[in-house]
Amino acid sequence: MELEATTIDIGTTRPLVLLNTADADELGVHPLDRVRIWWNGETTTGIVKRTDELVDAGTVGVTEPLHYVSGPVEVKHAGTPRSVRYVRKKLDDLELEAHELECIVEDIHENRLSDVELSAYVSAIYTNGLSLEETKHLTEAMSGVGQQLTWDAPVVADKHSIGGVAGNCVTPVMVAIVTEAGLTMPKTSSRAVTSPAGTADVMEVLCDVEFSIEEIQSIVAETNGCLVWGGGVDLSPVDDEIIRAENPLSIDPDGQLMASVLSKKRSAGSTHVVIDVPYGEGAKVESIVAARELSDDFKRVGDHLGMDVTCAITHGADPIGHGIGPALEARDVLEVLEGSGPESLRLKSLRLSELLLEHCGVDASATEILDSGRALERFRRIVDAQGGDPTIQSTDVEPGDESVTIRADRGGIASRVDSRQISDLARRAGAPLDRGAGVVIHQSAGDAVDPGDRLFTIRAETTSKLEEAAELADELEPIRVRSKADALIERR
Repeated sequence: MELEATTIDIGTTRPLVLLNTADADELGVHPLDRVRIWWNGETTTGIVKRTDELVDAGTVGVTEPLHYVSGPVEVKHAGTPRSVRYVRKKLDDLELEAHELECIVEDIHENRLSDVELSAYVSAIYTNGLSLEETKHLTEAMSGVGQQLTWDAPVVADKHSIGGVAGNCVTPVMVAIVTEAGLTMPKTSSRAVTSPAGTADVMEVLCDVEFSIEEIQSIVAETNGCLVWGGGVDLSPVDDEIIRAENPLSIDPDGQLMASVLSKKRSAGSTHVVIDVPYGEGAKVESIVAARELSDDFKRVGDHLGMDVTCAITHGADPIGHGIGPALEARDVLEVLEGSGPESLRLKSLRLSELLLEHCGVDASATEILDSGRALERFRRIVDAQGGDPTIQSTDVEPGDESVTIRADRGGIASRVDSRQISDLARRAGAPLDRGAGVVIHQSAGDAVDPGDRLFTIRAETTSKLEEAAELADELEPIRVRSKADALIERR
């Protein structure tokens, strides 16, 4: 069928084509069927949406991923991608072969799967899991798609946390320590998806984080490291599509998690990686037994990929640091580098840095590098190389002007600081898009609390968002205050 292609914006990243119902009936296509489109000697595939109003008969509407298609085109019914058969196979709880996983990854990368089919894949992995062999093959396939970073250094250090702990911004401190010790550590990090701040959001308070591969290589040549947004360099891009499908249901199955983390590390050229696996109430991994099992599997998949992977099993029931949100976490990072700051952030940064240095075979003291001020100077060099102010101090970082402090209405013990609720409050206040928004925590688990003591302060950039966050705070209990007797029972 010959039609006229016209661009249309319906806010999707999928390669959808809108066909008038009359044309769709003539072609014999139903919603989510595929059509092949020929124009100017080239061809592409689109996923069908039928409409009576958005496009006229004789016209095919192409969404943003297909905006390069225009003018007269020929449209024909196309078959279902082969990978859909393999998604059904996994839904039946059958193990997938390496070539089947490669096919799924390729079709996700080429946008051949509809949102429904991609969701079915994620649901199949969540429900039936991945074997260790499947995880190895999936990771290898994902890391083979997209751009690759390469380095001359024989040892390239890296670190990743599986997440779930508010304020866990140890990465900037670690990069400063490890690069000052002489190692190469080109850290590509994510922006927040469901959390109040990713490492890239925190660093963007202080400097630029979006660079080309050539610019990243120049920064690393100058400073030994970088702290940049990984999404700007197309590393393991299939992972980003899968995460987009996982987020609405807040699921992150272990096999896919390992493939996600290690495919990006391999694409970034990392050779030695420390994985932070927090466990505890509210964390992604709730028991130490499960944390150990996950850690062992991370190491096995790393071995398969030729990466030296070790894991740190850390306490993840409580937030790390005082501030939750981009500016507040950036302030905590600078305070630690300056020699003060939250003790929880300082200690975890040192522990993971010592582990990474030892893992890479470097005989250096993370504590000495931090306490001497050398890490701060190295961090400032990285900030400078990334277009920031090299003289930046913690006191220069200002959170949002709007604030409200929640105080204890009774005395006792702070028996629990809930990472998830704290994160929900920070996001309601505007984080991470509003960099100054977030939550400042005034009490830690185990602290004695008197009536009227500050529990936490919400910071926002607008009055309306502050009011929304304050209303949510009334419904939640981010910091539990219990009598001493009740607190002892609760913590057992």
